[in-house]
Amino acid sequence: MNLVSFTVDGRPFWGVSVGDGVLALSAEFPHATLRDVIAAGAIPEVLAAAQGRDASHGPGEFTYTIPVPDPEKIICVGVNFPDRNAEYRDGQEAPPHMSLFPRFARGFVGHGQPLIRPPESEQLDYEGEIAVFIGKGGRRIPEAEALSHIAGLTLCNEGTIRDWVRHAKFNVTQGKNWDRSGAMGPWLVPFTDPAQILDVALETRVNGALRQSDRTGRMLFPVARQIAYISTFTTLAPGDIIVTGTPTGAGARFDPPIWLKPGDVVEITAEGIGTLRNGVADE
Repeated sequence: MNLVSFTVDGRPFWGVSVGDGVLALSAEFPHATLRDVIAAGAIPEVLAAAQGRDASHGPGEFTYTIPVPDPEKIICVGVNFPDRNAEYRDGQEAPPHMSLFPRFARGFVGHGQPLIRPPESEQLDYEGEIAVFIGKGGRRIPEAEALSHIAGLTLCNEGTIRDWVRHAKFNVTQGKNWDRSGAMGPWLVPFTDPAQILDVALETRVNGALRQSDRTGRMLFPVARQIAYISTFTTLAPGDIIVTGTPTGAGARFDPPIWLKPGDVVEITAEGIGTLRNGVADE
């Protein structure tokens, strides 16, 4: 079972996945969102409460939302695979420190919902990634202890408006934060073993064609180092999300570039997590 956030007729719920459906549990606990479940250390209690129970809502009766709808912060790691670094063709070796930028929760939709291409740009691109949810917060977390601070994992399509990324010299924030330009989900997979993140396959397909494929073991900055580095300058809080980096193969790197367009379907898959699937639509 995995933890899910969803809506029914516009009303928000959280619970667990049961087959193709979901079991709503939010009315049985004092926690308003899965962020509160994480902060309370209540994931085991929630999973125990769901044992042996059937789905409360079947396929077509609910809509997935991003697993933690109200994180304090979402921090993304850029250029974190060797081939991605080579794509920049600037002659630089792997950088000594990771590149980071923030994203806002309203920039993401849930599994099954369309990514939105805005009228201001046709350059909507995909980036398949694994995201980690912080369970136990902290500041200056030692790298050797960092993985013990993870509550769960999900998938992320870190959708990007490419020309807006280059509007300024020192940041990419505006190209990374268009409303509903990315996706996250389908669910939060409880983190119980370092093997869930150390060396797992990550793939992106567009309309069934493989575009991205790599393994987390090849990251320039492994997840434990990300947590240690980020927590040096900011306190990580329960429910915070770190989006850990995308492999080579985004649409911008084709010649000519291949941008997402209405009707396309993007699927992000990782071992042990599942598949995040989203269509594309115009605003």
